[in-house]
Amino acid sequence: MQEYDVVIIGSGLGGLLCANILAEEGYKVCVLEKNQQIGGNLQTFVRDRVIFDTGVHYLGGLGEGENLNRFFNYFGIMDKLKLEKMDEDGFDILTFEGDNNQYPYAQGYENFICVLTEKFPAEQKAIQKYCDEIKKVCLRFPLYNLRNGESYNSDSELLQTNAKDFIASLTKNEKLRNVLAGTNLLYAGIGEKTPFYIHALVVNSYILSAWRLIDGGSQIAKLLVKNIRKSGGDIFKRSEVKQLKFEGDEIRSAELTNGKTVKGKLFISNAHPLTTLELLEQGKVRKSYYTRFKSLENSVSSFSLYLVFKKNKVRYVKHNNYHFKTNDVWKPVDYKENEWPLSYGAFMVSTSKTKEYAEGMAVLTYMKFDEVKKWQNTSSTVAHPDFRGEDYEEFKRRKSEILLDELEKKFPGIRANTKAYYSSTPLSYRDYIASPSGSMYGIVKDCFDPVKTMVPARTKVKNLFFTGQNLHFHGVLGVTVSAFVTCSEILGLDYLLEKIAKKERNVSKP
Repeated sequence: MQEYDVVIIGSGLGGLLCANILAEEGYKVCVLEKNQQIGGNLQTFVRDRVIFDTGVHYLGGLGEGENLNRFFNYFGIMDKLKLEKMDEDGFDILTFEGDNNQYPYAQGYENFICVLTEKFPAEQKAIQKYCDEIKKVCLRFPLYNLRNGESYNSDSELLQTNAKDFIASLTKNEKLRNVLAGTNLLYAGIGEKTPFYIHALVVNSYILSAWRLIDGGSQIAKLLVKNIRKSGGDIFKRSEVKQLKFEGDEIRSAELTNGKTVKGKLFISNAHPLTTLELLEQGKVRKSYYTRFKSLENSVSSFSLYLVFKKNKVRYVKHNNYHFKTNDVWKPVDYKENEWPLSYGAFMVSTSKTKEYAEGMAVLTYMKFDEVKKWQNTSSTVAHPDFRGEDYEEFKRRKSEILLDELEKKFPGIRANTKAYYSSTPLSYRDYIASPSGSMYGIVKDCFDPVKTMVPARTKVKNLFFTGQNLHFHGVLGVTVSAFVTCSEILGLDYLLEKIAKKERNVSKP
């Protein structure tokens, strides 16, 4: 039986990044993935020859010298990505039912202020202050800016300021308040609960620069996999962990559902903390530790509709659309079933085949797990396909038609120009990502109890570490930061940051 220095559970972005970092440092690493496809939320799928993303519809911070650009340069993948910069004067367009205006988010802070001030001429000071505060908050997170520094964990004012109230404090203009908070689908914002720092960290990267991945986000996973294998690491698909086995107070092996066993010295889990703890032998951690994670609230899930357009019928645009049926952008996350959907985000597919016409569109809206609870005991993935039943298929058809009706109001003719559509529910997220109840963004950060919702990389098991979206914040950038936090527990943060700086110095030499 082969023994590894590090065994990583889950091939989502966090797992792949940790494997990259540690394999390059000479650790013998293996990644265990339960599904057929690598990448977690980076996964793509093809319908009618159109590539659809499951989770990464656009990225921020990839401009020269920006944070995600610098991280990706460290991993050696930045110059290999197929990217398209989105509309600089409006990469996100916000609209509201009953209001014929469009409210654009522009790239670059000066441009953002200028473009939005055209819509709100009397509110320039408020918009300026909003931008200044976002930048100020982001500077208080050292690793977000690729530097070491004082932890934000003890900054009670920062942690306890909620997004809704802070934005409301900037202006009395209700429409502007809603516009500034209108992309909260990116973090499933709960107005009174979500800290403003989460809003700031997410929105900042897109305002700096916004990009689409041409032909899908799986290219990131493929490049990282190539790096891992080049450094001698192993990746095993269809290798679901059934239990983590102990010798004394440390984990010594992962027992897989296929009957195999993988031994290791250190273990990193990219799965949700609760999912991870359920893999431990009973009695190996205190019940209170497990209970703590079980009591934490997870973010809502989503219903996704994937449209395949008829050839040369829908013009391609370099922006996303966020639309609201309500004038309160914080309301849709807690919708009533009879008013669903109250909002949605529409993201066009970027392809290398054509730039004049769109091949397809992904549409996301909130969906509570309760709506699919009837089928919670079913499971279906490519690795283990199963039919949930005709009533489930009818549920998906009905929801798809409702959402398509809403899209037709906003984009007249979209039905006639759609060749076929496909959909996924919270069950799909749960089965593919191993996130409880299909949660999009994992554990909810709560400004009323910030310490309770913080997840350290170190666990109560000496040689087990967490990584991924539950640590600090989610998204490609958030997970990248979290991977560095996890690996810093093994290698040291100053050491890792110096490696990045050294690589940047070498690149800058003539």
